[in-house]
This record gives sequence, C-alpha cells and structure tokens, in this order.
Amino acid sequence: MSNHPIEMFNYHTWATATILGRLKELPSSVLHQEVNSSFPTIAHALSHMYAIDAVWYKVLTGTNMREAMGSYAALNDGLLDSVEAYADRFAKLGDQYKAWMQSQSDLEQSIMLDNPFATVRETKLSEILLQAANHGTYHRGNITTMIRQLGFASTMNDYSLYWYVKEASK
Repeated sequence: MSNHPIEMFNYHTWATATILGRLKELPSSVLHQEVNSSFPTIAHALSHMYAIDAVWYKVLTGTNMREAMGSYAALNDGLLDSVEAYADRFAKLGDQYKAWMQSQSDLEQSIMLDNPFATVRETKLSEILLQAANHGTYHRGNITTMIRQLGFASTMNDYSLYWYVKEASK
C-alpha cells in the first residue's frame, strides 16, 4: 500500500516537470511575456510556486514557519532567465524532498505550525506534503491558463494521467 501524502507529492513533482517540459517546447519569450492573469508572467508564477515549496521544505526540516517565511520574498522575487533554470531548481528541491521523505518513519507526527497568516496549529507532516501538492496544482492551473492566453496549447498534467504514466514506467 502506498503512502498517499508521499504519492501526492510525487505527483506534484511529476506534474511540475510536465508543465515545465511543455514550456521548454514553446518560444523562450513566453516565460516573461506579460498576461492579464493571477501573475504578470509565467516566470512570476513559477517563482511563487518554488518559493512556497522551499518554505514548506524548511518547515518540514525543522525551521519555524515564521522564520522559513523570511526566505519567501527573495525566492519569490528572484525571477530566472530560462525554463531550464526553473526545471533545475525544481528538480533539486524535489530531490531534497524525496531524501527527506525517505528519512521519515512517521509522517503522521505533528508539529506546532506558527503560521504568520493564521494562528498556531498542530499540523501533521503529511498535511504539509498535501498542502504543497495542492498549492502546486492550483498554480499549474494558472500557468495552463497563461499559456493559452499567449496563444499556445498547454499539456495535460492531471493526477489521473500520472497514474498511467507511473504504471507504464514500471
């Protein structure tokens, strides 16, 4: 039996790599082309996704959330020049998450999460993995819309496709 939070995070890394793969097929200008959407450019959306994933990783590895959020602005504002640079950045962080997940014996253990946008809450490590995956899904949807607004087709990256791709790769 698989661990669903880990499986959802694995889906998250696969789906992010899938949308980045599609972006690599498009003209490089789409990364920084302005659109009227949730973010001014696809680069802004990718930087936000990465920054949040990095913050959650810091929380999972023992950093207080308020302190982890201190790195958010620099990561969010640090736009990269190419899709390849984003792909490398996401892949490295995905590897860090994978190593962390493999080192965990109990993802149902709780930590006290001091969320600066809410209150202190006892939160399971598994819930944080699910939050990171859910957040990525939301913003990959934004990026899909932005790609379409720029006149291109996006790519399917639904969880159900992940099932089949994963099965086919066995």
